[in-house]
Order: sequence, then C-alpha cells, then structure tokens
Amino acid sequence: MFSRRSFLWSSTAAVIVSRAPRLFARDAQRAERAPIESGPLPASIAALTSMRDQARPITNDERRKRIERAKALMAQSKIDALMLAGGTSMAYFMNMRWGGSERLFAVVIPLRGDPFFVCPAFERERAEELIALGPFGSDQADIRTWQEDESPFLRVAQGLKDRGIATGRLGVEETVKFVFADSVAQAAPQLKVVSGTPITGGCRMIKDDHEIALMRLASQATLKVYEAVFRALEPGMTQNTVSGLIGQAYRRVGFPGEASVQVGGYTALPHGSIQPQVIKTGSIVMLDDGCTVEGYQSDITRTFVIGKATDKMNKVFDIVKQAQTAALRAARPGLPLEQLDAVARKVIVDAGYGPGYKYFTHRLGHGMGMDGHEWPYLVKNNMFGWEKALTLQPGMVFSDEPGIYIRGEFGVRLEDDMHVTGDGAELFTPQSESLEKPF
Repeated sequence: MFSRRSFLWSSTAAVIVSRAPRLFARDAQRAERAPIESGPLPASIAALTSMRDQARPITNDERRKRIERAKALMAQSKIDALMLAGGTSMAYFMNMRWGGSERLFAVVIPLRGDPFFVCPAFERERAEELIALGPFGSDQADIRTWQEDESPFLRVAQGLKDRGIATGRLGVEETVKFVFADSVAQAAPQLKVVSGTPITGGCRMIKDDHEIALMRLASQATLKVYEAVFRALEPGMTQNTVSGLIGQAYRRVGFPGEASVQVGGYTALPHGSIQPQVIKTGSIVMLDDGCTVEGYQSDITRTFVIGKATDKMNKVFDIVKQAQTAALRAARPGLPLEQLDAVARKVIVDAGYGPGYKYFTHRLGHGMGMDGHEWPYLVKNNMFGWEKALTLQPGMVFSDEPGIYIRGEFGVRLEDDMHVTGDGAELFTPQSESLEKPF
C-alpha cells in the first residue's frame, strides 16, 4: 500500500504534477512531503509507544491453506490453473513481492500439482531467494527460466502442458498486464484465458481470525496516531507540517503509515487538493489513510474542527454519522452489497443532501485487506468479474465511509473499518463523537 515516498514540495512536486496531470490530489500531496523538522516532538506524539510486538506474522502453513482454498474455488469455477504476475496476490499466496516490469515473472498454480515459476534467466538467483521465503521453498520449486531473446509465454504454455493442461481454462489475476495475458493466449491457443478474480478475490475477500486481528491492530494504531496529531495541531500549521507529524507518530507506534491532510474548503474534494493550505482557528480538517501491519491495511478518516464548529458543520457531521451508523446496523451476512450503500445514501438524501451522488459523491465503501482497496465494494452493480451480485459474508472487511461534500464550503467524511461477523458487523475503532471532540 505505502509505495509513495516523501519529497520536498519545492523541488519535486511540481515535476510530479506536470508529468502526471491526472494524479489524484491526495497522492500528489503525499509526494510533496516536507522533510521531518528537527526539534522536540509534541508531547502527545512523544507519548506514543511501539505496538510492533502485538503483530504476529502470517506463516507459510497459512499460505498453504490459502492455496488449497484457491484450488477448491478453481474446481468450483472450472478453472484449471491460475496465473499471477507480481502484485499483492503473489504476496498473499507466495510471500513474494516482485515489482512490475516488461519482463514476465509469473507463478502458475495448477488445480492439481505444485505451482511453477517463469523467470528471466538473469533473475534466477534473486527469485530463488524470494521463493525460499514462501510455502514451497526454492529447493523443490519448479523454476523455468527464459533468456532475453526467448518467449516467457511459451514457458508458461509448456509448464501447463507438463501438468496435463494443454487445453482448458487459465485464470489470470486481474492486475496482470493485458500484454502478458494476451501473449499467453497466443502461445497456448487451445487454452481459454479467463478472469481469475473468482479465485483471488474469492480467497482474499474472506479474512480469517489472524487477518482480522492484524487489521484491527492497524486500525487501532491509526486512531492513536490521529488522536496524538490532533492534540498537537496549532493554528498556522500547513498541511505538510501536519503530514510530517503523522509520519513521526507512525514511527513511534512502529508501523509504516501516512495520511492525506485537507483543510477548509479543500475538504469538499473527497481526495483533496495539492494547493497550499494553512490551518486557522475555526478550520475544518480532514485526515484520511492508514498504516500497514504485517501486510494488512487500515483506512480511517477523521474530520474535525480546530476551535469552534459552525451550526451547519455540526448538522452535516450529525447526518454523516447517522449514515455511517445506519450502514453498520444494517450489515449482516446475506445482504446484497448494494443495499448497504443504499441504506447510508438514503439517510443523507432524506436529510436534504441529494439526490443520488450530488453531495455523497462516492460509494459507501471498499473491501480491504492486503490492499487498501480490494474486492468487494459497497456499491450498486458490483459485479465486474463475477457471475452474480455479491452478498455480505462473515470475514469480509470494508470501509464504512459516508460523506457530504459541499463545494466551495467544506466536506465531512467519517470512515472506520467494518468487519462482517456471523450475525452483524462491528467497527474496529470507536466512531467519532463530534467535530470538536473527534476522539
């Protein structure tokens, strides 16, 4: 999740924006971080202590069980093998992180038999080191290398053929580049290349107790950081100064994390703005994002006021909180995902902030796990890659994040991470009390 890095705004952010004009504003803001200022930490941040010892890593035994679960889903979906090429799903199953490249590095998991790897020949030693960290170990791993003037896609086709899959269906994970999937299809024309989302999404969207514990810890750490930073805020601080405080606070709790910071009228833009912003008495401020704990994410938003909130701000906050609460109370196994969005949206529209997406401009929430945004999503027509509409199931985790955004004035969003239980749902963190007392 946290692949962005901090750079001095004056020297780099303008270059980043000019090269990527469609970059999300909050991503651009993350790229403009000022260096951490020297000097004593604010007391609230200095009081934070490490939470690292509360995090228990995922084991290879757990990953082997995930692969068995994937094979069970493959059998149900009549998929004969699954191909991964980098991305979080490779980490989920194999404990491997391999950066994206024009060169194919892939792991193929057949329905029957052990996985095999397709690797650039000059990368073999590095691949063996990483494979050794995973559930199969490099000594017994089937690694098929290819030279720069050879086709890796033929290696995939041959590996499948060697496992008795000359024909059938090959599921491709959704983040695999089209050129890779298409080239495999050309190298193995008797195979049908299909979406692997029912397998990868089907596994990853249901969290076990260990995963839930890691995500709960990530949420709790984020809330501690937000509260410490809130208590350290002073009028005159810029959003970059606040970002620096957030970075310091996360280092104190022991997990990598960050947050988008928006002030005043820029809070009416759900993903903010790169414009310079200064906190003043009476300013409404929005913090959004989270941290990573053993590969698992949190994503929390707190909106608050430095000083006294206006009556309109308080009214909007109350409506948003009611919407968040309504979604939490309605959540239960078997409920269609789109209905949860409808429940929260109705509260906001009935309060006069409608119709549809006029003020509540985005979906209610997104699935969470090893990625901050992953399957499934709390929104109507959430069927891409699936044969039928999805329903809530125990073990799913979502953001519950309604908002009202009044352009030219301010926005309020409340976001906590929601775990679907056997008979309802729970938030990993307490809801915000008010704009003036958010913690």
